[in-house]
Amino acid sequence: MTERHPIIFLGAGPGDPELITVKGMKALSRAEVVLYAGSLVSPAVLTWAPPGAALVDTAPLALEEIIARLVEAHRAGKRIVRVQSGDTSLFSAMQEQLELLEEAGIPCQVIPGVTAAAAAAASLGQELTLPEVTQTVILTRAAGRTPVPERENLPALAATGATLVIYLSVQLLEQVVADLAKVYHRETPVVVAYRVSWPEEHLIRGTLGDIAAKVREANITRQALIMVGPALAAWAGRLPARSRLYDRTFAHGWRDAAD
Repeated sequence: MTERHPIIFLGAGPGDPELITVKGMKALSRAEVVLYAGSLVSPAVLTWAPPGAALVDTAPLALEEIIARLVEAHRAGKRIVRVQSGDTSLFSAMQEQLELLEEAGIPCQVIPGVTAAAAAAASLGQELTLPEVTQTVILTRAAGRTPVPERENLPALAATGATLVIYLSVQLLEQVVADLAKVYHRETPVVVAYRVSWPEEHLIRGTLGDIAAKVREANITRQALIMVGPALAAWAGRLPARSRLYDRTFAHGWRDAAD
């Protein structure tokens, strides 16, 4: 009887092959068949796969074709890893694949990855939450060919004062800026992070007033995050307050307060 293994959905991280999780690296190192989103996944991540593994780029494939490849390999007893960019929980189109595989009676396992938002914040040397500025981060996208619920329009989200991390929208940057300008002033800090953790990473700092021109000049039209909000002013050395976590006058379960 052919031994059959769960299909592993793997968040490959933002691009740097060393930002994949150890669990993900081990799964890839055992894979016999690897399906990956070639338009988004860095080729360097695939070097964790063994030399004999079959590599299938799913960029030109429709959903039904992807599922057919997965089902065929699973029924042949292969160890399969479905590699998705970033983290599987965000804008990955994983759910529709899991649904069809469940209908086919095929077990799956999900291994999370590092999302581009976390990698961008690390490259910036920046916290996205700051005391007395914001304690909230919103991960979203602008409405384009794929609609967004009206209650999640950008001005409404910006009105919360949270740090906004806007995925899949750099090609709509001028509209994004126009929407956010309804809430924020022109000097609100913005960062556009292109191909974070790839060798060609490029971080463009600006404000709502000048970021669109800077990004046009850099000719960036895809694979970039837009990060907006008052917390991003920290890189300019304007911290309004420090965390109480390490404040010597603040007591907690592991430390008494100093007099």
